[in-house]
Amino acid sequence: MKIDSHQHFWQYDPSKHEWINDEMKKIRKDFLPEDLASILKQSGIDGCVAVQADQSEAETDFLIELASKNDFIKGVVGWVDLMADDVYDRLEYYSEFKIVKGFRHVVQGELDPEFMLRPKFKAGITELGAYDFTYDILIYHYQLDQAIRFVKFFPEQKFVLDHIAKPDIKSGEYGTWQTDIKKLALHQNVYCKLSGIITEGEWEGWKPADFKVYLETVLKAFGPERLMFGSDWPVCLVAGQYEEVLGIVTDFIGNLTPLEQKKIMGGTAQKFYNL
Repeated sequence: MKIDSHQHFWQYDPSKHEWINDEMKKIRKDFLPEDLASILKQSGIDGCVAVQADQSEAETDFLIELASKNDFIKGVVGWVDLMADDVYDRLEYYSEFKIVKGFRHVVQGELDPEFMLRPKFKAGITELGAYDFTYDILIYHYQLDQAIRFVKFFPEQKFVLDHIAKPDIKSGEYGTWQTDIKKLALHQNVYCKLSGIITEGEWEGWKPADFKVYLETVLKAFGPERLMFGSDWPVCLVAGQYEEVLGIVTDFIGNLTPLEQKKIMGGTAQKFYNL
C-alpha cells in the first residue's frame, strides 16, 4: 500500500489560519477530501495520514469526522494540550477513535528555545505511551538541538520528524543541519518524513538537484526503514504541484531496491502509524 504520510485539510478561516500569509495566498481557500481524492488516485497513492493544521481539539474532531466519511484517510495526527492537567483523560477519550494515531504541536512557532524540555510538556509526552500514540516533531532546523535533547528522555516513544526539520534549502546551507540530523537519527525510535522540502527552497525556478544533498543526508542517517514519503499538500502548492513533489522523492529513490522503495512509499508509514 502506498501512503502519503503527511497532508492537511481545512476550511479556510483568516484568523484560524493566519499563518497563511500574503505570499501563500493561493492556498487561502478550502481544501477537503474531495479535492485530494482524485489527485491520490492519479498518483497511484492508496491512502493518506491527515495531520492537524490548527491547535485545537476541534481540529482533531474535524479530522476524525472527515476520516469517518473517506476511507482513503488511513490515520489522523491530531492535537491535544499536552501541558493540560487533564491530558491523560483527553488521551483516553481519543483512544476510543482507532483512526487517531498520534498528536502534534507546532513547536516551530514557539519562541521558547526549550519549549519541548518544559516539565509539563514532557509529562504530556510520557502519557502518550499508555495508548501507543505517536508524536510528530515539527521544528525548524535551528531547533534540532532542542529536539536531540528532548528525545533522549523518551527512548520508547515513537517520534517522527516532519519536513526533515525544515533546513534552509533556499540558501543552500546544510552543514549544521546535517550534523544535527545525524545526531537525532542515532535514536532508533525517531523516524523522518520526506515532506515539506519543496517549500523550503526557492518557490520559483527550483530544480530537483536543489534537494539532493538533503535527501541523501536523511537517507543515510535514517535508512529506508525509518523514512516515509509525505506531500505536505496543500501547503506544497505554493511551490509546485502534487505530482512534482511526488516525483522529487520517487526519482531520488529510483536506484534503491524495490523493497527499500516500498518502505519509503508506504511500508514505513504503515508500521509507524499502525495503519
